[in-house]
Amino acid sequence: MGKTLAEIKQTLDLQLGKRLTLKANGGRRKTIERSGVLTETYPSVFIVELDQAENSLERVSYSYTDILTDTVQLKFFEDPANGLA
Repeated sequence: MGKTLAEIKQTLDLQLGKRLTLKANGGRRKTIERSGVLTETYPSVFIVELDQAENSLERVSYSYTDILTDTVQLKFFEDPANGLA
């Protein structure tokens, strides 16, 4: 990802609609891992629609600061059509 909030937002804007795995720090040595689709980006936050079979929540939102501080890590699935991650 980028080194500034603007670079992180630009990177996520290019990944809209793609599947991802999200790892988030849940506090007290607890890590939350979820998968879903990056659906929207806003000036301060981004939204991930979660897979319903695995999660009780429909969607989650995080700020770009969460990525900058490594509180949230995103890994996009490879697209077999073009081989990019």
